Amino acid sequence: MTPHRSQVAIVGGGPAGLMLSHLLGRAGIDSVVVDHREVEEIRTTHRAGILERDSVRLLTDTGVYAGGPERVLTEGDRHGGIYLRFGGGSHHVDFERLVGASVWLYPQTEVFADLHAARTRDGGDLHYAVSGVRVHDVGTDRPRVTFTGADGAEHELVADLVVGADGSRSVCRDLVEGRERWTRTYPFAWFGILCQAPPSAPELVYARSERGFALISQRTDDVQRMYFECDPDEDPADWSDDRIWTELQARVAGGDGFELREGPVLERTVLPFRSFVQAPMRSGRLLLAGDAAHTVPPTGAKGLNLALADTRVLAEVLVDALGGAGSAALDTYTDRALARVWKAQHFSYWMTTMLHQGERRDGFDERRQLGELTSLVSSEAGSTYLAEGYTGWPTP
Repeated sequence: MTPHRSQVAIVGGGPAGLMLSHLLGRAGIDSVVVDHREVEEIRTTHRAGILERDSVRLLTDTGVYAGGPERVLTEGDRHGGIYLRFGGGSHHVDFERLVGASVWLYPQTEVFADLHAARTRDGGDLHYAVSGVRVHDVGTDRPRVTFTGADGAEHELVADLVVGADGSRSVCRDLVEGRERWTRTYPFAWFGILCQAPPSAPELVYARSERGFALISQRTDDVQRMYFECDPDEDPADWSDDRIWTELQARVAGGDGFELREGPVLERTVLPFRSFVQAPMRSGRLLLAGDAAHTVPPTGAKGLNLALADTRVLAEVLVDALGGAGSAALDTYTDRALARVWKAQHFSYWMTTMLHQGERRDGFDERRQLGELTSLVSSEAGSTYLAEGYTGWPTP
């Protein structure tokens, strides 16, 4: 095997792994990143992206960019609120007025591109398209990661610490001793489309109707993302463009005449819903970050933001641990990270259950849901709570 030595080995080269490597590099700590996917596969896997204010600051304040400084600010789309649509009308929740904050529409693929460019620019040690990744000896002072490189060569990486940032199908999470897991499954999924059309609204529209939920998002001036609640077993191939648009228009229809601007459907997929948390997020010299430790429904736009928040905390912990604090610093990570994770789990669950039809409801549940939405938009306190959660809680 080709031997390597690094202070930190990072399994997973998506946004979480690259951001952690970037932050460690700025602190003078070397790291090696390995991922089984090819760079182009990650770069072209379309995912929506709403960045909280602190996520944007993390990118800009630490010099992450691709194709120009602070690209998230020049090419991202700043949103000062969202629309809640129910009862045939739209209700604007003004984040700027309520909490003095905005969010940025900036796809996760672009965040990855910026981070990959920053690590390449700064000489990061990145290994993509590897296979057979295995993590060994995390309970000792000499943890190892072995893998086969893209060229077929065998590698052994010895590190002081290992971080599992390898997503919802993590190979690292099963190595955590004494782990507990909490899972919530949902009886619905999102049918997502990418379409060629101009925007239908200036900001995201969260629509609740008797037919179920719909989300009207944006991507660019001529490509849009939209979703509607569906059965998890729905087959995208069964849906023609006409059928998709008929369903989406019905979900947002109302007396105010609001209609979606239509165009060819470029991509269609079904996204299952799941909430997951594993604790602790550290075992010996192994630590978890991002989807390897927790996932949330996409309704609250928290997944990527939680991953970036993990890396901010984890970078501080690793710097302290490697600087002499040792296990005492590592011991603080789980509680610090999970404090935000459980707040985000609650916010995402609340947004999801407030807007989705879910299993068949009786008349009481239908009217109770409308009562909740009406109370929210007519209450300064209720709207402020939504604005605080959506734009993100300041990192302590």
